[in-house]
Amino acid sequence: MNSDKAIWASLPIPTLIIGPDNLIVDINSAAEGFLNVSAKSVRDAPVWDQIAVNDPLEAAFERARSSNTPLFVNDVDVGSGQRAPMQSDLQVAPLVGNPGHMILMISPRELAGRMTQNHSVKSAAKSAIGMAEMLAHEIKNPLAGITGAAQLLSMNLGADDLELTDLIVEESRRIVKLLGQVEQFGNLSVPDFKPVNIHDVLDRARRSALLGFGAHMKIVEDYDPSLPLAFGDPDQLLQVILNLLKNASEASGGAAGTIRLHSYFEHSFRLRRSDGSGKSLPLQIEIIDDGPGLPENIKGDVFDPFVSGKDNGTGLGLALVSKIISDHDGWISVTSVPGKTVFRISLSRAPEGARADDT
Repeated sequence: MNSDKAIWASLPIPTLIIGPDNLIVDINSAAEGFLNVSAKSVRDAPVWDQIAVNDPLEAAFERARSSNTPLFVNDVDVGSGQRAPMQSDLQVAPLVGNPGHMILMISPRELAGRMTQNHSVKSAAKSAIGMAEMLAHEIKNPLAGITGAAQLLSMNLGADDLELTDLIVEESRRIVKLLGQVEQFGNLSVPDFKPVNIHDVLDRARRSALLGFGAHMKIVEDYDPSLPLAFGDPDQLLQVILNLLKNASEASGGAAGTIRLHSYFEHSFRLRRSDGSGKSLPLQIEIIDDGPGLPENIKGDVFDPFVSGKDNGTGLGLALVSKIISDHDGWISVTSVPGKTVFRISLSRAPEGARADDT
């Protein structure tokens, strides 16, 4: 394999070479990024201890080896102990000239599908947001009149009837506040891109949370100190982290819990567009909480407006988070089971030689 080192290192698809005893012989750079491990750490490790597949694969793998034929498996969730599962296609084939050795290639499908979806959703979202803004503006005017009329009526009513006018005023104000949040989607400015030390943003959000809505939580920092600068709008990214911390804090229901802020670098992480082009998003940020997890009925829709698992929730916080990350040409995902919910943000890095703005 020495003569093929350049090709091996350049393969964009996560690929593993597996020996006759099902121990890992080698993995390429893309596989290191996908599994979030180093090649050195997994050499001679049992392959099925390092790769988790949601379908039983061992028997089919052995049949492919014994018959010396390739194997194709589509639409399976593939993950590891270091990362959440991702829907992928698998290709297995005998390694020519190396009896008993197999080559395993993992082709993640989630990124390509999500990017295609994001472009269509972006266009649809802009139309929906425009309509929502128009409706919000039109509704707020008569609400002001209703509130004023209720307040005038209350001046000539007895104590028993005042409760009804107070309810009208209170509910009208609540609706106006909600409409203001809807309008925020359209009023959010285009990101002011600049080099950003993402750990400074995380630290600002952590300190703010601990002084307010997250005072009952323990927030743990788990940072990669070598992480390069991100490229984005620091104020908008701060808003994203604050919204996610608030969401995690509220998920605990007021009970003490732990939130972990995790940053790391995944050099092979690319988002593929529908036209075949791709964008490198190597900077990874995870907000991990130990709460009860997302309700099953909304897991796939938490980034949609007005979808909420909380009583009296507006469902706009995570939708705004998704919009900001989309405007950054980034990617956000969530995995959730009882006791562990992970929101993962992927961002591009700043140009080489760039420095964070100290102002």
